[in-house]
Amino acid sequence: MKSTTHFFLYSLILPALLIVSGCGRDSDAVVVDFNKTVAVDRPISSEPDSDQLKVAVAAIISPKETFAYYRQLLDYIGQKLGREIQFIQRKTYGEINELLARSQIDLAFICSGPYVVGKEKHGFELLATPEVQNSHFYHSYLIVNKNSEYRDLADLRGRVFAFTDPDSNTGKLVPTFWLSEMNEKPETFFRKTIYTYSHDNAILAVARGLVDGAAVDGLIWEYYHNKNPVFTSETRIIRKSEPYGIPPLVASKSLSSDLKTHIRRALFDMHHDPKGKQIISELMIDRFVSPRDEWYDSIRKINSKLASLENGSNAAAQP
Repeated sequence: MKSTTHFFLYSLILPALLIVSGCGRDSDAVVVDFNKTVAVDRPISSEPDSDQLKVAVAAIISPKETFAYYRQLLDYIGQKLGREIQFIQRKTYGEINELLARSQIDLAFICSGPYVVGKEKHGFELLATPEVQNSHFYHSYLIVNKNSEYRDLADLRGRVFAFTDPDSNTGKLVPTFWLSEMNEKPETFFRKTIYTYSHDNAILAVARGLVDGAAVDGLIWEYYHNKNPVFTSETRIIRKSEPYGIPPLVASKSLSSDLKTHIRRALFDMHHDPKGKQIISELMIDRFVSPRDEWYDSIRKINSKLASLENGSNAAAQP
């Protein structure tokens, strides 16, 4: 129980490897009231509020840890913009995409896979991406318990496997693609699959032997392994994917161009601000950079290949 507590305490300042964090306070700054959160089952008002920004965070890590982690970043953005921030959480990546599509939120920190889908379907706009160890790319890690005999994906046939989210790139799309290269599908290859709905929970499940394997965001695994390896040390990486564009911050298509410019400026200048620099350094982020849509083309290729295989399978099944 004690080690679990220590593990999740580190989640409070988790991998900005996902996205980021920030702090700082000016004498004339607007106070950000983080008690004004939105429950998962509570509808969001569509009434515009010129002094408020609605910001959603996908559950890349567990909800409580997500709130504590992003609190500093949202505080930083709110102060720089002189606006109140309304913090919004949802269980799945798909729910965040739907809120963006309906312009019920202004900004969202989302996974790379949902960005690709949302960009094509709803017109999300990239705002910023963290740069980690001089790179704007990350990987999916296939992990197993360190005491297991599994050496590759084929060894997990007939075992229990953890995905993170149905729309996750590193936590669902990539391992599904790896299986397709073996002419296999998750539903027939594994004995059982579960969804953890966060990467830290997937790591914990593997470490404790609750599942035989999982696919997780490599940035999150590396962050925990560097800061507090109580559970990552109980896991072993048996495969790393090709590089993909790091999960970005995106804006609703209804957000004004002027406001998007101010948000970008606040994030891009963060590593020049002593307070901002201190925070991103602790989070192992070098800086925030202007993202390019082509960084996510490798994900589009996987989506396309899987769709083709699915369409071909459906066609073959027709009488």
